[in-house]
Amino acid sequence: MRALSDPWRHWATRGLWSRLFRPAGALYCAVAGMRRRLYRAGLRPVRVLPVPVIVVGNVTVGGTGKTPFVLWLCARLAGAGLRPGIVLRGYGGDNRGVLRVAADSDPRLAGDEAVLLARHAHGPVVAARDRVAGAHALVDAGCGIVVADDGLQHHRLGRSLEIGLLDGARRFGNGLCLPAGPLREPRSRWDELDFRVTQGEAARGEWSMRLVGDRARMVGGDAEMPIAALRRVHAVAGIGHPQRFFRALAGQGLEVIAHPFPDHHRYRARDLVFDTDDPVIMTEKDAVKCERLARPGLWYVPVQAVIDEGLWREVRARLAI
Repeated sequence: MRALSDPWRHWATRGLWSRLFRPAGALYCAVAGMRRRLYRAGLRPVRVLPVPVIVVGNVTVGGTGKTPFVLWLCARLAGAGLRPGIVLRGYGGDNRGVLRVAADSDPRLAGDEAVLLARHAHGPVVAARDRVAGAHALVDAGCGIVVADDGLQHHRLGRSLEIGLLDGARRFGNGLCLPAGPLREPRSRWDELDFRVTQGEAARGEWSMRLVGDRARMVGGDAEMPIAALRRVHAVAGIGHPQRFFRALAGQGLEVIAHPFPDHHRYRARDLVFDTDDPVIMTEKDAVKCERLARPGLWYVPVQAVIDEGLWREVRARLAI
């Protein structure tokens, strides 16, 4: 396995790391909480759109299955007769303005998640550092509802509903804010959300989500096969929680040689060359960045979110749609 510094090994407990950075974490939490209170009190302007806005995001640092969840949600919004649009920051991309993302957009410009969403979403996708400007672009494009991907901490954009995602195994780690722990906001923020979705085992008041995918598809091609047919693989993952991907592959009977990379990693050809000629398998988010490196033996695993449809009924009721 290639070495990768995983801050979660420090954030899981209140060890030396958390003690050293606890003052900085307390300051981070205080600033995040104060910023939110300023918006709620009207001391900083909130921009309200003429259509409903659903904000989906994390209270912890990534790796929660947010992208599959957003696609699940948008499919149901479209099925209800709405035209959903997705706005997101476009992390990992160089775009500085308001960019309409297409299925064939360059992930180096738009960001890997934005391109992945554009390939499967039931409406337009916009990447914009200014989420408000991006959301207005979606309204101008005829969207009847906006889904803000990774928008919990962007309080300037008004919202009708807030939905949070959480990793069921890691949960809140040591319960401290960055950099002492994994929290982006105080722990209490989780309990204030309209809906809470947990990938894996859910606690009371949370909806459980699992990701399913048992087929492998060729990167840059149309061929596919059962994952189990690959048997022994080099698995690469530049996502928020690569170990979850590696465990999922092992759970399907594969012998996994794991190669984790940083989230939003920009792959080079040499990153996919190993000391054996076993197939290389990756997430779909990684695959959108590796198509320009496509060669025989590169595969990816598309996944779908499976969630109790009761959540959709609750969301629909709250939005009165």
